[in-house]
Amino acid sequence: MQRLDRFLSEAGVESRRKIKDVIRSGRVTVNGEICALPDQTIDELTAVVTLDGSAIGRGNQTVVVMMHKPAGCVTAASDARHKTVMEYLPAQYKRLMPIGRLDIETEGLLLFTNDGDLAHRLLSPKRGIEKSYYAEHPGTADEDDIAAFAEGCVLKDGTKCLPAVLEPLGEGKSLIRVREGKYHQVRRMLASRNKPVSYLRRISEGSLELGDLPIGMTRELTKEEIEQLESVDFDEKFFKES
Repeated sequence: MQRLDRFLSEAGVESRRKIKDVIRSGRVTVNGEICALPDQTIDELTAVVTLDGSAIGRGNQTVVVMMHKPAGCVTAASDARHKTVMEYLPAQYKRLMPIGRLDIETEGLLLFTNDGDLAHRLLSPKRGIEKSYYAEHPGTADEDDIAAFAEGCVLKDGTKCLPAVLEPLGEGKSLIRVREGKYHQVRRMLASRNKPVSYLRRISEGSLELGDLPIGMTRELTKEEIEQLESVDFDEKFFKES
């Protein structure tokens, strides 16, 4: 259980000092009823809270948000030196957690959710969820590079990667599809082929595509999109030779 004013403050909708006035003005509802008492206790896991008609809490409803992560921010709740992805989330989504991470210089598709079980399933290496990246680098990928990715790149520290797809897109540009998430994997895979990455953007994850979502913006997934994510299961065909 949690006080309403604290719940709204942690959601980032307003400063703690102003929250009480917001609540007393009748702008907040809890489970469909106006609540004007800042010290009212609520069940933060089940209560449906709105501010001016916009949902701040969804109770037990699974919420998934897609962000076009900008370069220059880290995937963390807080950081002393860098801006974080949480600073780009609208107030009603501040309590969501990122599913996985993108490094500070990588742009692109990043998911957030309030469903820990869903996050765990999507992060599990046994699921073999395909992620696609657009990369820019010196030179042009050739047949030897394509074959090395298909075989499973060996990184400079000796780490062996699972088979992946490398598709040249012209001079200095490639599409990479992987089904695992080792540390800085795509950058390290291309570096192992003497093609250090100068720009990297994740453009899809499973059935989800980043599309034309602007940098730094978010959109909430539809019920159908969430159901597709929840239906992802172990990819036996992909992993049988790994």
